[in-house]
Amino acid sequence: MKLNLKRPMVFFDLETTGTNISTDRIVEISVVKVMPDGSIDGGAAKTRRINPEMPIPAEATAVHHITDEDVKDCPTFRQYAKSLRAYLEGCDFCGFNSNRFDLPMLAEEFMRAEVDVEFFKRAKYVDVQNIYHKLMPRTLVAAYKEYCNKDLEGAHSADADTMATYEVLCAQLDKHNNELENSVEFLSEFSTRAKTADFAGRIGYDENGVEIITFGKHKGKSVEEVFRKEPSYYDWIMNGDFPNYTKKIFTEIKLRLK
Repeated sequence: MKLNLKRPMVFFDLETTGTNISTDRIVEISVVKVMPDGSIDGGAAKTRRINPEMPIPAEATAVHHITDEDVKDCPTFRQYAKSLRAYLEGCDFCGFNSNRFDLPMLAEEFMRAEVDVEFFKRAKYVDVQNIYHKLMPRTLVAAYKEYCNKDLEGAHSADADTMATYEVLCAQLDKHNNELENSVEFLSEFSTRAKTADFAGRIGYDENGVEIITFGKHKGKSVEEVFRKEPSYYDWIMNGDFPNYTKKIFTEIKLRLK
C-alpha cells in the first residue's frame, strides 16, 4: 500500500558505538526520504559513515561490523550536522525502535554539534517496532520475513535496516488495513507507547497535560511543583548523566516559571 503522506517522511536507522544516549556516538546513518507522491528522494537510501571521535567497542563492531579503521577518515557528526538538519527540515520520521533509541540519539548528536533541534517538535514520529509489537511481537528480521516474505540480507547494517523498515510499514498497512489507518497522524499515535516531553521519556504528562517526572523520588510529580519546592533539583539534573535534550526541556520548564 502506498503511504498517505502530507509531508516527506524520513525512514532512518543508526549504527552506534553503544546504547547509552548520553555518552555513545553515531558511526553510521542511513536515510530514505519518501516524498508525498510516493517517490524516494534520490531513488535510494543515503548512507554515511561518521567518525565518532571515540573508539568503537568490540561488542558494537560485532553487531554492525564497523571498525575504527573504517571511520578514521570519515567526517565527524559536527561536520555533517548542518547539511543533515537542512535535509530533515519539514519531514516526519519513521524507524524501528526509533522513538526509544534512534531519535534521542540523533537529537543528542545535533545538540552536541550546537545545531538547533526545534524542528523535531514540529514532526510526527512513527515507530514500526511499536506497531509490530502491538500486532505481532517480534524483531525486524522476523517482521521482514512475516510481512515481506523475504530474508533480510545484511541485517544490522543501516541501509538494509532502513529500507526494510520502509517496506515493512507499507506491508503492515496492506495486511492490517482494518486495524491501521493510512495516515501519519494515526500511525504516530498508534506507535507511541506513552507521550513524553523529551525523547528519553524522563518527562511525561499527566491527564491534564502537565509535565511530570517519570523516575526517581519525584516520580509522578509535576516538574514545576518540584522546582518550586526543591530548587536544587534542577541543578542536580543539569549536573547528572541525562541526555542534553532532556536537560533542554527541564530548562524550558524552569524558565517558564520566571
